[in-house]
Amino acid sequence: MTNATTDPETPRETVRFYLLDHQTVLGKAIDIGLLVLNLVFVGLFVAETYALSPGVLDRLWTAEVAIAAVFLVEYVLRLYGAEDRLSEVRNVYTMVDLIAIVPTLVVFLSPTGTAVASIGFLRAVRVVRVLRFYRFTRDAEFFFGTVSDNALRALKLLLTVLVIFFVSAGAFYSAEQAANPNVGTFGDAFYYVVVTLSTVGFGDILPVTTTGRWITIAAILAGVILIPWQASKIVREWASKEKITVTCPDCGLAYHDADASHCKACGHVIYHEYDDR
Repeated sequence: MTNATTDPETPRETVRFYLLDHQTVLGKAIDIGLLVLNLVFVGLFVAETYALSPGVLDRLWTAEVAIAAVFLVEYVLRLYGAEDRLSEVRNVYTMVDLIAIVPTLVVFLSPTGTAVASIGFLRAVRVVRVLRFYRFTRDAEFFFGTVSDNALRALKLLLTVLVIFFVSAGAFYSAEQAANPNVGTFGDAFYYVVVTLSTVGFGDILPVTTTGRWITIAAILAGVILIPWQASKIVREWASKEKITVTCPDCGLAYHDADASHCKACGHVIYHEYDDR
């Protein structure tokens, strides 16, 4: 948790403070700015899958390079300000940050220019930029205040659902768009993923490539495993919300019903105050 009263003394401490801060004006501005840029960065990937004029595509590409440059600066500053730079490099959020901007930077620095963007691998990798949103849920503090642990879990669950849909759709589009006449835009791929993972299955769009089929399988498995796993954390927390934090002195079981007089595990007497009104 960041303390707004902390007074950074060195440039390195100052950088670290404002990249983690959620309370000062500058800290909030950085949070909001990065969140907006992240939304635009993801939106650019989606927009570029549609039939647009060369002039519009050039402007979108310029915006993408500019945002990638901002994120590269952020990445460098995070490493610069980190107390343990090796641990920061290994941090999952930091690795995602780098992976999200690498495809854009590779295309920009390539001698062949934007033509490299047609490489299927690079196009597929660009969808992981949506994972950057997880950085905003690393703790319960936001620029608008602090949320409860349950609200944070619910937010992560919603984000997980959206990430599975988005990443699966982006990967499916990259694999199918050249071979499947029914997949012409990201919207077509997103529609297919939502219909498939929701088990509706209209059948109007089907994968025609082996890669597309494997992506579908991976998306279904991810939805079956990750969503119930995160949802179970919320259910367990809600189920224990009305429990009393009394520990049985005999077996050590904690969290008992509010009107319990005996431990439900061993039967030991655990009287505690209870108002039957």
